[in-house]
Amino acid sequence: MDQKPHFSDVLDVASEAGHILLENGAEISRVEDIMSRIATHFGVSTGNFFVLFNGIFTSGKADIVSKAGGQASTYANVDFIPTQSPQLSKVTAVNRLSYDISAGRLDLEQARARLQEIKSMPKKPAWEQILAAGISAGGFSAIFGGGFLDCAAACLVGLILYTFIVFVSSRYMSKIVGGICNALLSSLLCIGFWRLGLGESLSDIIIGGIMPLIPGVPFTNGVRDLANSDYLAGLTRLTDAMLGFFCIALGVAVAFMFDGFLFSGMIRLTGYTWSPETYGFGWQALAALAGTVGFAALYGVDRGLYLWTGIIGIIGWMVYLLTFRYLSFSAPFASLTAALVVCLLSRFAAVPARCPAQIFIICGIFTLVPGAGIFWFSYYLTCNEFALSLQNGFMAVKVAIAIVLGIILAMELPQRLFSRRKGAH
Repeated sequence: MDQKPHFSDVLDVASEAGHILLENGAEISRVEDIMSRIATHFGVSTGNFFVLFNGIFTSGKADIVSKAGGQASTYANVDFIPTQSPQLSKVTAVNRLSYDISAGRLDLEQARARLQEIKSMPKKPAWEQILAAGISAGGFSAIFGGGFLDCAAACLVGLILYTFIVFVSSRYMSKIVGGICNALLSSLLCIGFWRLGLGESLSDIIIGGIMPLIPGVPFTNGVRDLANSDYLAGLTRLTDAMLGFFCIALGVAVAFMFDGFLFSGMIRLTGYTWSPETYGFGWQALAALAGTVGFAALYGVDRGLYLWTGIIGIIGWMVYLLTFRYLSFSAPFASLTAALVVCLLSRFAAVPARCPAQIFIICGIFTLVPGAGIFWFSYYLTCNEFALSLQNGFMAVKVAIAIVLGIILAMELPQRLFSRRKGAH
């Protein structure tokens, strides 16, 4: 008869799996579920896992489980996990590993070896991240109304911006200073290209250029955590996301003030514009595909899932356009409807793809994020037009709340509606 795994070894493996998940952008409930699944499979049903935004507390007692001689009677481990750029391919890999363990295809040592392989998986190469940022910036410029020249300018800004992020900002700057500098650089580049004649709508160029800076992972995970009653982690992550939005707004405002100082006056913008070049549904679908797949690459999603994320992003954006343009829904209600569709499609896609629905939600929801509202709030605030600033800021908040409600409503549906077995969710 095979000897049962050592009690402390089981919890070590469970803790390592939780560390990888939390470090790379998994929501709290998934971390706890997978850690419990691993421990239970190997006969340790008394492990206790307390997961926070940036730490995991693991403890357990061996005197209640069947054990061989020499096992420890108690186990305790505190693991601090600093935030870093998410690599969602690792979340997918650990999720699949947990189901392989549950199916009995791996013993403890094989699971430990697989975790080490997952931990050492390289990030996306710098060229792929830079190219993805350029593609997504150009795509989102079209989504928010830019013409072909505006998209080209935003694409160039995205390429330069992410080169700066990869080689300078992420290495040598703190999160807050780096966030402000990134938004400042992006906005100055947009203004510079516009003054040189590359692009017609400065607002659409800047909105596209700042989109790669949107903190989509902490925003989406914060919502998921709140929906799962993980209030501390949810509020912490949403605060982190709000800080990211604040850094973007501050960077945009400083760029306009600097340009106004150099040219003796603020640039006067006329509000939302829609270029007839990219207004059609065909171009909008292509822009949504580019923007969504670009973010999938930036967040380290498996390349095999790029097309899935792109299709979900296209459908979500088409739902928004149809309800907003032809059914006369308000922007918040259209966003709520589209967010529901994105989340439902993500849950269906997660089962055959054997990955968390979160992978598709994070990327697919980006077409709905109120990036334009953030820009106009910052611009009007800089121009001392407080009424317009408040109006645009309040609309951005309403759209964000609508997206939150859409995610919560879709995730409340039972998993059995999406698959006959208990699978990835």
